Amino acid sequence: MSQRLHWHWNYWWQAHLLDSLVDAQLRQPTGERAWLIDRFIATVHRRNFGSWVNDYYDDIAWLGLALQRVRQLQLSTVDEPIEAISKRLHEGWTEDLGGGIWWRRGDSFKNTPANGPAAIFHARTGDQERAGAMTQWLTDTLVDPETGLVWDGIRADTGEVVKHIFSYCQGVYLGACLEQSRWEDAARTIRAVEKHLAPQGILPGSDGGDGGLFSAIAARYLALAANKANKLPRPEAEAAKRLVQKSAEACWNGAAQEKTGPLFSAYWDKPAPNPPGKAERDLSVQIGGWMLLEAAATL
Repeated sequence: MSQRLHWHWNYWWQAHLLDSLVDAQLRQPTGERAWLIDRFIATVHRRNFGSWVNDYYDDIAWLGLALQRVRQLQLSTVDEPIEAISKRLHEGWTEDLGGGIWWRRGDSFKNTPANGPAAIFHARTGDQERAGAMTQWLTDTLVDPETGLVWDGIRADTGEVVKHIFSYCQGVYLGACLEQSRWEDAARTIRAVEKHLAPQGILPGSDGGDGGLFSAIAARYLALAANKANKLPRPEAEAAKRLVQKSAEACWNGAAQEKTGPLFSAYWDKPAPNPPGKAERDLSVQIGGWMLLEAAATL
């Protein structure tokens, strides 16, 4: 019943849906989609009870990144929400554990999923000092010196480094490095992803829920890396392109063709189950498929 009433609503999934709409508008602009983007932004604000922010710093950074792209295309007036998000992200920074922002307000956990997109956001607003400090903190604290992969986070109360490996973390760290011309760090991350996360050349699935967006985030920033072939070392730029294109091909070929269009699998290296599984019913999984395809379309 709660699903039928739309009580459960994922703020950060909506941010990626907005980003995907912007991708589509860049690829094939239409007046109808421009109108939809403007109305969608207003709806997010209304559905979030009249606020642009929530308690999760990673969530609001994602909306901020999407809104920055909307402003660049002049599709809506978004100065107010971008300013509100910037203010909240700056408030999250503390010197605990050497720097960085918390995962959420009142928390004792600092992680890559919050600091990565926030660093990208700050870099794009021109706050290079804060963006650089965040990215350096990630490099010093959460990059595995052996594999080059980026760990999940660190707990302030115990000092424990949480060494879970998610494609999400690789993507946002890569994005932060690209925004600040940290080409060696970016190249190292691409090599690590290809070797340790996608040995068959296809980005990994993380089931449904929030995990449905993890590898799509990696794909977005791998595509951005591939499009900077004149800056990155050629082998790494080509590897980034291969990862996105092979993943997109597998995702498309494995989709179930429904009456309303393709239904993507939660695991791009496997066909979508018929009937669809629980994960495939999640908005995150379906947005993730489109994010991947839009990323591939830029290459």
